[in-house]
Amino acid sequence: MKDDSVTTRQRLMVFQQNGSGEQKIAGLRQYGGELFQLEVFNINELLPPVLDNTSAYLPEDISCELVLDFLRHNDLSTDLAVLCAKKGIPVVASGKKITCTGLFTPPT
Repeated sequence: MKDDSVTTRQRLMVFQQNGSGEQKIAGLRQYGGELFQLEVFNINELLPPVLDNTSAYLPEDISCELVLDFLRHNDLSTDLAVLCAKKGIPVVASGKKITCTGLFTPPT
């Protein structure tokens, strides 16, 4: 018999750069702590204006149900969106001007 009172927590991966998503992460933990399993991926390095290869900064593989993008560097966000599109993982990247399958960019 299945216990319907136990809910499965949605697996979220949050990408942030130099603390850019800390307030949102705190809100998710405070108000959705029982609903979400969060994995936070931090990039805390000073980066050049253009990154030809982002593989040194992004993981090779992503395993989750939803990605939240709070990265500030456009090259990182673009490559993250492409990586997630290949895996069929939706990405929410508020205010970004990137187009990619499975990427949602609501206005801020």
